[in-house]
Amino acid sequence: MKVLFITKKFNVNAGGRELLSLLNYNALDEIFSSHLHLVELAPSNLSFFMKCIAIFQGYIDGLSYSAVSDILNKINSLNVTHVFIDGSNLGLCAKSIKKKFPKVKIIVFFHNVEARFFWGAFKAMPSIHSFGVLLANYLAEKKSIKYSNQRIALNHRDSSMMKSYYGLNATDILPLAMTDKLPDHFSSDKLPMKPIKNFALFVGGDFFANKNGIIWFIENVIPKINIPITIVGRGQETLKEKYGNIINLEIIGEVESVNDWYSNCQFVIAPIFDGSGMKTKVAEALMFGRKVIGTTEAFVGYEEFINQAGWVCDSAEDFIIAINDAQKEILQPFHLELRDIFIQQYSQQKATLRLKKILQSS
Repeated sequence: MKVLFITKKFNVNAGGRELLSLLNYNALDEIFSSHLHLVELAPSNLSFFMKCIAIFQGYIDGLSYSAVSDILNKINSLNVTHVFIDGSNLGLCAKSIKKKFPKVKIIVFFHNVEARFFWGAFKAMPSIHSFGVLLANYLAEKKSIKYSNQRIALNHRDSSMMKSYYGLNATDILPLAMTDKLPDHFSSDKLPMKPIKNFALFVGGDFFANKNGIIWFIENVIPKINIPITIVGRGQETLKEKYGNIINLEIIGEVESVNDWYSNCQFVIAPIFDGSGMKTKVAEALMFGRKVIGTTEAFVGYEEFINQAGWVCDSAEDFIIAINDAQKEILQPFHLELRDIFIQQYSQQKATLRLKKILQSS
């Protein structure tokens, strides 16, 4: 097998999606080594008007006419047998490859069901622009479904969404995984004994589901609890203008690393009510051995471990009760069994094994 991996340009300082892309590449590199080749799609420098035209043609996330031509040339010159497309909105790429090289196996990795994700964004902020983004991504994703040999989803919920939107399920399930950030600090034989700092942590950038969820939490839950809440994430500093004077609320915004915040919090909150895929903040909490108080949506893909991982809450009253219980029950913030769940289910090592099995079946 000779594999071509196609993705947006890597940015290690970006969010969970980009880090998952890098993890997928590293896992494939471990499997195929010199038989793996990489194409990173750079952002375009088109004007807004030209960009609007381009996305409706399927040129999304750095995909362009010249990029597609380069990809086709690489497939030919390198005798590529399998193409791994990192993102279902690159459907035009899948179509172009399948038309020219019908025998090449095309594997598409769905970070989300993009149509569902952007439908949520449109509902949160209706506009001509958000509707156009929704439509462009739906049309691109439809091509990914049609022209792929294998479709990898993060969970069974997303697979069912694919079926309802496009008529086909995912062929494989590959849960979200993460590169371990602090392996030396959290080895299985060395339990951290840091004292509890009395705060609960919310981590997440300012995309619609995070923003709507944390605003709901600020307005409906914080007035009725007594533990300080800390908010970390790119763009969340904009909340300071309206909510910066609330007692027991610390809005940090973007940070260079979330490690210390996870390492020092008592537990993690995840009031997320919409979206697709899996929530990175839950995997990160497990990595750091922290319990999670979150919604049903936050725990999608983690259902098997909910009882160990924390509390499911879908109303303000649920969150208030769970937070009060957590303050009494969590005497040592680091939970070794949660750290072990991360290693066994959501680590890069586990993702590599799963990917190898998926590719062997192609």
